[in-house]
Amino acid sequence: MKVLVTRPEPAGIELASMLNTRGHEAYALPLISIEPSAELTLLSSKLNQLDKHDLVFLLSKNAVWYANLVLQQTGRNWSDKLFYYGIGRSTGRYFQEMTGLPIRWPECGETSEALLSLPELQFLEGKQALLLRGNGGRELLASTLRSRGAQVEYCECYSRHPVFYDKTEFNQQWMNINITDIVVTSGQILTQLNSLIAENTKEWWFSRRLMVVSKRIADQARQYGWQRVCVANSADNNALLEALLSTDMGC
Repeated sequence: MKVLVTRPEPAGIELASMLNTRGHEAYALPLISIEPSAELTLLSSKLNQLDKHDLVFLLSKNAVWYANLVLQQTGRNWSDKLFYYGIGRSTGRYFQEMTGLPIRWPECGETSEALLSLPELQFLEGKQALLLRGNGGRELLASTLRSRGAQVEYCECYSRHPVFYDKTEFNQQWMNINITDIVVTSGQILTQLNSLIAENTKEWWFSRRLMVVSKRIADQARQYGWQRVCVANSADNNALLEALLSTDMGC
């Protein structure tokens, strides 16, 4: 198995190393970069506006990392009077490790739909909800929380930027290596990947196995033309490794 891992550093390098250790060829090539957002300076004031038992949503491990970092730098602790929710298991556990505070997450997946299925999020009249995220995304989560009565605010903790490569060299390099599998962990990464694929190489690329982390991204990939799309149980590297090594992914 020859795997192209397109997720940003350091997670992409970690997954590639895990695969190489198990005797496979894996290459880390980030198609987006992650940088702290200027809006982080507003995080403390946004947290101050929340009342006891209001809600804070951590929508990625990157949001946890950058939010926790800026709070540490300003000498502030996370409040133990708020209710915290993670988009999934990996994000929730990461927040627990960072803060020692309890946090809820859905057991059935790492999507907005799974998070919104939690019983305590069905009726939110009078509640405030702060969504810690990257630049854009999770509009379904915000709109649904509003429809259930919550006042929703965002804090952009980091920004994602596409990484560009020479298109001719990109196609030639990975076709020469004869990549068999590609890991994509967001819709933005998939869009960037497709922008790098030359028209005359699409048939080759679209015959590779594509590993994604949600049904939404899988549907997007099939619309582009990808033929063999598999969905891992989560975006956690251990889940991606298990899915890549599985013989019964159905694709």
